Amino acid sequence: MNDASSRATSTDPRDEIVEHLPAMRAFAMSLARNSAQADDLVQDSVVKAWSNFDKFKEGTNLRAWLFTILRNTFYSARRKAGREVADVDGVFADGLATKPDHDGRLALADFQRAFATLPDEQRETLWLVGALGMSYEEAADTCECAVGTVKSRANRARARLAEMLNLDEKEKMELTEQGTMAVLSASATRIG
Repeated sequence: MNDASSRATSTDPRDEIVEHLPAMRAFAMSLARNSAQADDLVQDSVVKAWSNFDKFKEGTNLRAWLFTILRNTFYSARRKAGREVADVDGVFADGLATKPDHDGRLALADFQRAFATLPDEQRETLWLVGALGMSYEEAADTCECAVGTVKSRANRARARLAEMLNLDEKEKMELTEQGTMAVLSASATRIG
């Protein structure tokens, strides 16, 4: 096979990232020892990898490159955490935050509280399928389970959220005000 035909059949390394997510999550769990922090760590690492793909040398080990980014991200965050003031109860943040004054902000707060009560598997599935826009197949690969399991988890999670938020089956949560959409966007990075 000549160089031109091998380049035509070679895949973009970005397409392979999904294959490494379960192993990255396991490695992140071994470092962070907390599911939420591990998920944040994997998400941050993938974002860094994606935005720096021009530095990846084709033909080298993608998995090793991703794990190096994940490890460096973990240790950088630990160093940064050592310089930050802990605000576990949100006392300092409450003094700085603007209290919700619009229906959309209140609905978002209700949604965040309800979302937080979902079982881990359902919350993870909604995050992958709903927030990240993954297909059911991609989410199943990431969670290492069957596609039907992902569909079932998503359906149960949506039904539970609708029940907790007192939404009718056909009613959807409208958050169209610009300030609310900005809060939602900023919250998406923290929820992950």
